Amino acid sequence: MADVDPSEVRRVVREVVEKALGVELPTAAHVVSPRRVAIGSDHGGYELKETLKRTIVDDLGLEVHDCGTHSTDPVDYPDVAAAVAREVASGRAARGIIVDAAGIGSTMAANKIAGVRCALCHDDVTVVNSREHNDANVLALGARVVNRGLAARLVRLFLSTSFGGGRHERRVQKIMALDRSGRGA
Repeated sequence: MADVDPSEVRRVVREVVEKALGVELPTAAHVVSPRRVAIGSDHGGYELKETLKRTIVDDLGLEVHDCGTHSTDPVDYPDVAAAVAREVASGRAARGIIVDAAGIGSTMAANKIAGVRCALCHDDVTVVNSREHNDANVLALGARVVNRGLAARLVRLFLSTSFGGGRHERRVQKIMALDRSGRGA
């Protein structure tokens, strides 16, 4: 019997699991600091996204990975929301923030990515609840719904609030089970 190379076995197993799950698993090259935040917006949220990047870096001292867009030229929000969501689902970012005009479409798109729990929030209560009760890992904001000052406060709160665990853990596990079962189909 030929010698089996353990690294080749790991590579094949990783390839099979990634294909089955439809996601790229983190590797040593992909693993990042838990201080990395993925952020993105469509053209309607571009200016607010740029403001929030400064808040994340300057006020919180976190690293930002900008998934686009990089101007006010029209783009499709599902593409950017999916890019942010994939960064979080893969483990390359600890949390994500997406901004479009109302936040609704980006929320819907991000929640199609397995492992993402995106919450559309518009005040302190919804942000704290999304983190403490639902362990939300992506925050969606509407640039026409929240002003810059409120948005910056909500981002600070989202990035500093911990998951409460306890009785909420069972419920979050049920949400995650929907991903594993084909979204409840």
